Amino acid sequence: MYLTKSITAIGLGAVMIATAGFAASHSEKAANAAVKARQAQMQLIAYHTGILGGMAKGETEYDAEMAKVAASNLHAAAGLDPASLWLEGTEEGAVEGSRAKPEIWSDMDGFGKALENLRTTSAEMIDTAGTDLDALRAGMNGLGKACGACHDDYRVPKD
Repeated sequence: MYLTKSITAIGLGAVMIATAGFAASHSEKAANAAVKARQAQMQLIAYHTGILGGMAKGETEYDAEMAKVAASNLHAAAGLDPASLWLEGTEEGAVEGSRAKPEIWSDMDGFGKALENLRTTSAEMIDTAGTDLDALRAGMNGLGKACGACHDDYRVPKD
């Protein structure tokens, strides 16, 4: 009987260790995927902001239709629900490649307001970007401020 209880205890212990190991690797996998997904989101935002910025600076010819498309895509990327992208425990140092500051999770209200500001500003760009070059330039000021405020408060600068 003692041997049966010992074997059962050892077996249960092994199952618990294996389950904990699986859960940890699954969490690590989910964390890495979330960081890559939000980096992709930011690349989309940067790409479309670059199209608009190039026109605003005169680096590329102003094209009302392309400006409206870029603003629409920018807004769509900014509108992704952060719940699946900004997982707690994915800050810089916890997940390779992450530049997210821990303040995102300690100041979730402020972070949420910063994201909402980007969404609002990008929605306004849809209406203004395709109007004319002056309207696009005026809208870029607000968009730059929305991006910069979030980066200043919630992103670790590059080395």
